Amino acid sequence: MSHRRAIRPYPAVPARPMASDERSRRDWELAICGDFTDRQSDLMEQLVSVPRRSRGVIYFDSCGGSAYTGLALASIIRLRGLDPAAVVSGECSSAAILPFAACRRRFVTPHSTLLFHPLRWQSEENVRLEEAAEWTRHFRFMEEDLDLLIARLLDYPAEKLAAWNRPGRFVTGPELVEAGLARPLDLFAEDLWTQIAATD
Repeated sequence: MSHRRAIRPYPAVPARPMASDERSRRDWELAICGDFTDRQSDLMEQLVSVPRRSRGVIYFDSCGGSAYTGLALASIIRLRGLDPAAVVSGECSSAAILPFAACRRRFVTPHSTLLFHPLRWQSEENVRLEEAAEWTRHFRFMEEDLDLLIARLLDYPAEKLAAWNRPGRFVTGPELVEAGLARPLDLFAEDLWTQIAATD
């Protein structure tokens, strides 16, 4: 798929100086895990329950699910000015890549896995012909739009991302680090939490 629009990186979330006691109160941890379709409301509630413009950690272990839910989670992270460190503790695939990409600070272990693939068609069994035609039109728009959004969030060339997306590819943690999209974490390092919490 060719991308004709220029890719511009999103600006970093502005940091507001905080006293150490305020920082400790505002740091938080949550998990984005499981299938998005099954956990949509729970995942969104988690993101809106933490203080706006605060720092925290989001652990990812999700196969993805609804692209709309992935988009909503990524949008909430940006709209609320959150600055989470994204840690792929297991899998971060498909629609889960959207909220992962929305995080400015990203971490992977040598064992992390991310599946990049094209948007998949999902519809009701008894869809009407005119509805199918409209969904086809919207599907083409959404596929290109989300590809561009992920490229912008990651600040990564769209053509390189397309090489992972089509026909689809499992990308390992070390490969993501090599691409400059995440920082490495060694599960056996003594200062693991310090590495995550201290990043800017």
